Amino acid sequence: MITAQWAAWLEHSPLGEWMRTSGSAYPIVNLIHLAGLVLLLGAMLLLDLRLLGLARKFPLPDVSALLTPLAAGGLALLLASGALLFAADAGPLLDNPLFFIKLACIALGIANALLFRKLWSGRPEAWDLAAPALGRVQAAASLALWIAAGTLGRLLAYF
Repeated sequence: MITAQWAAWLEHSPLGEWMRTSGSAYPIVNLIHLAGLVLLLGAMLLLDLRLLGLARKFPLPDVSALLTPLAAGGLALLLASGALLFAADAGPLLDNPLFFIKLACIALGIANALLFRKLWSGRPEAWDLAAPALGRVQAAASLALWIAAGTLGRLLAYF
């Protein structure tokens, strides 16, 4: 659990101070965060739409093999850069209810992806013949969760 005391410590740590006072750190980390968002959302949008039945002329195993590493790389960039951005503004972010909804969407998105991999890995070839209803629900949930997390992240600056 993140406490106000811990957030204040982080904000006033050398890392938090550097993120706030450096003329280039925050903008560069913010651009890295945006690049991670583009990688994750772009890859997940294409993969989830393919799982939902669009563009069936592209074999699902090939689409997944191409897009999954991009999505994972985007998520890694987001998590690392997000931690740095949080260090700069930990106190105000803890006061923003959108922040906790965003974190919940991220946690649910990651849990959904891990569960999806556990349930359906090794069976993508048959997906177009008899796509499991639960798998399609998971693909739709993935789209909703990642788009919501990205949208909430952008809205944090305005609320």
